Amino acid sequence: MSAALDPYSTRPGVTARHFLHALNPLAKIAGPLPFMVYLLFVRDIATPLAFACLALLLVTVGARLTPRLGIALWLGLPLVVGVLSLSFGLWTDASRVDHTPLLFQLGDYRFFLGAWLIGLATALRLGALLSLALIAGLTMTGPDLVRALVQHLHVPYRIGYTALAAYRFVPRFRHELDGIRHAHRVRGIAGGRGPLAALRRYLGYIVPLLVGAIRHAERVALAMDSRAFGAFETRTERYLVPLRARDWIFAAAFWVIGASVIVGTARLG
Repeated sequence: MSAALDPYSTRPGVTARHFLHALNPLAKIAGPLPFMVYLLFVRDIATPLAFACLALLLVTVGARLTPRLGIALWLGLPLVVGVLSLSFGLWTDASRVDHTPLLFQLGDYRFFLGAWLIGLATALRLGALLSLALIAGLTMTGPDLVRALVQHLHVPYRIGYTALAAYRFVPRFRHELDGIRHAHRVRGIAGGRGPLAALRRYLGYIVPLLVGAIRHAERVALAMDSRAFGAFETRTERYLVPLRARDWIFAAAFWVIGASVIVGTARLG
């Protein structure tokens, strides 16, 4: 296998600058996963805030992010958390927090600081969960995850690669939908504006999409059958997704840092 086709081969500059892409997908999932579960049960503000900052910093340093995506993460996520904190706070029972300072009043409705803090804690948990998920989500692909599951967790390759083939239907549907739209536009089918016209257009896409899906599924099934897919207990991989020492070190280091964050915020609380 050529190094140009193997994303896990040692290539100058890539591993040193963007180390997250060279890690095994299982390590990138195993590191944050315990703390994602832990965040479901915490109610303070400091813990999810610390985990969100840690995850964003790790993604910024260890992933190949475009400037636009980096700005969206560092500016968009706090904006979303701020909006959600206000939204969640509005649903808080005022009688629970009426002993805290009043932030504003609209008519008979009063919004207290305690309500906003409750909403902020919930919004920060969601933001921290999303940030931790981005560590793996932005630095791995579906095929590499399937290969890692098959090679290291011994998931039957018949299940793994069948699921991957189904996942590949999504971009295929998008491509087919674009073709159907262009064909309808050229033929002047379902023209007009407004919600009813849009509904008629989308209803007209259903049958061609279903026919295309059946044809594509038939081609995939014939291709898999002609290659004797599932006839043997094992299969030859295009390239291996190794589980190396640095993967264990990453997971262990993340656990240590995460545990330190939990202990530190507990003492502050």
